[in-house]
Amino acid sequence: MAKRVPMATIDAAWLGMEDPTNLMMVTGVMALDGPVDLKRLRQMLDRRLKPFGRFHQLVVRPRSRGNIPHWEEDERFEIENHLSHVALPEPGDDAALRQLVSELMSVPLDFGKPLWHMHVIDGYRGGSVILARIHHSIADGIALVRVLLSLTDESPNGKPQRAAAKRPRSGFSLPLNWLITNPSRALEVARVGAQGAYRLGRMVMLPSDPQTLFKGELGRRKRAAWSEPVPLVDFKAIGNAYGATVNDVLVATATGALRRYMEKRGDRTAGIAIRASVPVNLRPFDQGHKLGNAFGLVFLTLPIGIADPARRLRAIKKEMDELKGSPEALVAFGVLTLLGIAPVDVEQLGLRFFGSKATAVLTNVPGPREPLFMAGRRIEKIMFWVPQSGHLGLGISILSYAGGVMLGVATDAGLVPDPERIVEAFKVEFDMLRKAAAKAAFPTRRARSASRPTSPSAGR
Repeated sequence: MAKRVPMATIDAAWLGMEDPTNLMMVTGVMALDGPVDLKRLRQMLDRRLKPFGRFHQLVVRPRSRGNIPHWEEDERFEIENHLSHVALPEPGDDAALRQLVSELMSVPLDFGKPLWHMHVIDGYRGGSVILARIHHSIADGIALVRVLLSLTDESPNGKPQRAAAKRPRSGFSLPLNWLITNPSRALEVARVGAQGAYRLGRMVMLPSDPQTLFKGELGRRKRAAWSEPVPLVDFKAIGNAYGATVNDVLVATATGALRRYMEKRGDRTAGIAIRASVPVNLRPFDQGHKLGNAFGLVFLTLPIGIADPARRLRAIKKEMDELKGSPEALVAFGVLTLLGIAPVDVEQLGLRFFGSKATAVLTNVPGPREPLFMAGRRIEKIMFWVPQSGHLGLGISILSYAGGVMLGVATDAGLVPDPERIVEAFKVEFDMLRKAAAKAAFPTRRARSASRPTSPSAGR
């Protein structure tokens, strides 16, 4: 009999969240610059995924809820069972790919095999697309991005890339690693424990999010959309004009896109603010290669009701700054861990609690700065979508790669059948914020110019 390894309770929590209307899958897409060599890809996957044991292990569910699920080696594992090859329907454009990605995002993984699958999709703009579906119980988004990057190379000849080993430049991460790596620091733990109790009380007392077109009963069909890459330097320039971070600018732009979409659908936006459940990395950097889930959640207010892009950015920056020193993420991590061993009724109650406090899941993962290759082909674009845990109907993903930033949107088809409209609104909002930033920076430049000496005598 194959050896069984108990599943961590936090991972068991994500396994228990699996629902036909809310599949706990992380879905990633990599668009290549040409047709991929299927044999080379298969050999590479077989070789490079071996160090990650979870990709060869089955989930064994206990007969009673009181017992933790186990990981068990799949003695019949074959890489071919986790790799499908399909052709994209004509005309092979973005609309056709969106349709196929949406369909695959709506299909559950086979629990009779290790919980992951990859699809090679040929015919997209003359190249191939690699679509990966991986269950959240295997790992969180940060760890899975590391796994996917380990499958890439720095050059077409197969030189393994090292970008994944570099410290992330940004993303939603709080300075809480010492709580996990140094549990003996009793005074700090006690102090954070008191703060955590206060934060838990605040979370419990938060009112439910307002009813908007993004909230409602979920169906089994999901819809996916994504933007074209926008230069990262443009977001940095906007941030510099307002003293904000790239994250602040990205979230403000996404919030404006949601506002614009709601207005198009005739939904009220005046005075409306919704919350996003934001995963926060709690994993120490030197453990970034390990699988499993090591993140908490914070609730970030998105001020939909603010029409002015600059005012909206300032409001989001203020809230983001306040959250950076908060132990809220660690508190949520503890709650999720307990849900992993709780009775089903208690777990569902916890999920309803988290789901009632937010409308969307918002994730930002920094990717590599340089272009990468997979099986000899250059990766043109990378995008991913996380599951909308807590029975939420809206997921927003932000990923930077090779100097560009892309926005991904995943929705419940019954609530938002056209997420590509949100993506289009993102581009419009970005252009508006960029123009506002240029005007904000102009008086400063003019003042600096006026203060410079115009002649040698003036400078004396």
